[in-house]
This record gives sequence, C-alpha cells and structure tokens, in this order.
Amino acid sequence: MVLNGLDILLQNPGPLKKRNVALIANQTSVTLNLKYSWLELRKKDINLKVIFSPEHGLFSTEQDQVAVTEQPGIDCNVISLYGDSASSLLPDESLLQNIDLVIFDIQDIGSRYYTYSNTLALFMEAVSGLDIEVLVLDRPNPLNGITVEGPLPDPAYRSFVGILPVPPRHSLTAGELALLYLDQNKLDVNLRILSMKGWERSMHFPDTGLHWIGPSPNMPTWQTALVYPGMCLFEGLNVSEGRGTTTPFLHFGAPFIEPDVLSTYLASIGIEGVLFRPAYFKPSFHKYTGEVSGAMFLHVTDPVTFAAFMTGIAITAALHELYPDQLEFLREVYEFNDRFPAFDLLCGSSRLRTMIENNTPLAEIRASWADDEQEFLSIKQNYHLYH
Repeated sequence: MVLNGLDILLQNPGPLKKRNVALIANQTSVTLNLKYSWLELRKKDINLKVIFSPEHGLFSTEQDQVAVTEQPGIDCNVISLYGDSASSLLPDESLLQNIDLVIFDIQDIGSRYYTYSNTLALFMEAVSGLDIEVLVLDRPNPLNGITVEGPLPDPAYRSFVGILPVPPRHSLTAGELALLYLDQNKLDVNLRILSMKGWERSMHFPDTGLHWIGPSPNMPTWQTALVYPGMCLFEGLNVSEGRGTTTPFLHFGAPFIEPDVLSTYLASIGIEGVLFRPAYFKPSFHKYTGEVSGAMFLHVTDPVTFAAFMTGIAITAALHELYPDQLEFLREVYEFNDRFPAFDLLCGSSRLRTMIENNTPLAEIRASWADDEQEFLSIKQNYHLYH
C-alpha cells in the first residue's frame, strides 16, 4: 500500500500549528480512509485560512474551460484559480498577505495537458521572492514513473496546457515536476516535497492499493487517464473526445466517421497494446450534442506497450487520410489562448499538425520526437525522488 504525503503529514502535524496555511486542493485531496484534507488539517488544529481550487472547482462540479464562480458550501474560504480570464489562474496578491505556507495536494494524472500541475507551476511563479513556503504533498503518477512519450513543447507555444517544459507523458510526480520547474525557471521559492512511502516508478495506479477518485468530471477511471495523453488531442479537432457520454476519452466519434471503415484502417496500422471496437454514440452535451456519431472505442490490452500519444497522432492521421474534407483542426479560443490552434498547443508546436496535413508517413512522424524523448529521459533523472 502506498502512503501519500497527506497521510504522512497528518502523522506529525505539530510543526504546522503556528503557520498561516493556504491549501491548493480538490476532492482528490483525501487520506487513505477517504477523509478530506481540509477537515483533517483542522482536526489537527492547523490554521487553514484559505483553500484555492483548480479548474473544475473544489468538487469538480464544472466542465472543462468553464469559469468556476460558485463553490459548494464548506466551512472555509474557497477561492477559484480558474475564472474567465488568464489572469484568474494566478492568486490575487491580497490573498497571500497573511500566508506563510501553501500546501499543494491534488492527484495528477501524468500528462502535461492536465492543468492541475500547471496550476502548481503558476502558483510557484506567483510566490517567487515572497516569504512563503510551498509544500507539495506527493501522490503517485498513475501512468508509472518510467515511460516518457512525445515531444518537448516550444516555449513560444506556452499556454495553460503547456506551462511545464515536459512531454505529453512525463512520468514524474507532482513533487518532481515542482522540483524541475523550480530549477529550470530559477524561481526564488522555499519548496519542500513530502514524499510518499511505498511508491515505485514501475507502478501503475492499480498497483498502489489506493482508491481512484476522479480528479475531474471527465476522468472517471484510471483507464481514462491511461489513454488521455493521446486522446486529449481530440480537443483540438472537430471530433468528439467522448465528453457528454459515460466513457469520455476512451472513445471518440463524429457524424462523418464510418466506424467499420476506420476500424479496418486502424487495424492495418498495427498499433500495439490496444484494440479498436466500432461503435456509435450520442453525446448529451459538448460536441455534436444529440447527434448520432460514428465512433471508435479503445480497449487497452497491454498498458506497458500501449503508447497513448502515438495512438492519438495515428488516429488523427488516419482521420485526415480517410476524411480530408471533413476533418478540421479547431481554431477558436482554447484555454485562454487564441494565437494558435488547440492541437498545436497540445502538441507544443505546429510541427505535428503540419506533418499530418502533408500526409507524412507515420513512422517519420513518430521519429520526429525521438530526440526529445531521449533528452527528457536524461533530464528528468535529476529530479527523481523514488526508485
């Protein structure tokens, strides 16, 4: 059984009792027996002055890219770090005046696009140079701590899905990401990580013995997190990523997709670790609300060999090959950014979209980020807290 940073802290909370504490958390901030951190900290007489919630809100009541303006009532001051503008992603300076310790405790899912670790990075920027300690209560990377996949982002494409200088699948914990960001950005932050006990880098989430709590409305299972580094790319396409259904990201669809035709095409590519099942769905919200769409369901047969990011790129290339007149790369505002298409922001540059549009062979596309992976594999070892 893995012991999270929160449970370790609660075993000896004494040093925190004279501190003025802010907590960055959501509903995943729980103990082994599923008690919320803010309740347990107060039971230990910790002076919790404010809770900052990330995208989706404290209890993940809001959908993606929806400003969080109301929070379910709890006996604490709860401030959203996700409003209707990019400035809302940073805490108001007035809220930090009487704070000397900020605790971060949220379950991440191991993908650069997932915004919670980006919230941590931006918060670290906000307190850089201030007399405020940042304490990360570490939790597992549910996709393991070994596998790295995808290109490094071009700094010119920095956005709320690209704050951290890591590939789409990075294999670091939140604490390790914080150490990397502190170092690479030369921040003046008093950062401390309370490491887990019992977590090993080879572990996938089911190996930890912990309960999975959906960290956001469309992340209901660990299997969803497993496919997310690739299937999140569909947020940048006119193809539904399954929002508005009961199995988001595990399947995708659009009215113009012919499931049997696409299934045959994908089978011919020979993508490892996954089977594709033709299907149909009708989303109740988001893209194609109320429309029947041809769909494809992903069944991961081997989490070790399954390459999520490559799978997302391969499917996108297949859709471009089969439906060149219907497939579109969306260009509206995405995570407060209107300079670049969402697909480019997710990939970290325009390179992969351009290669797909130019019908570049899949093997050549895959090879285009191999050097980035090797570079990051050597970098990330400097920040490992676990074996």
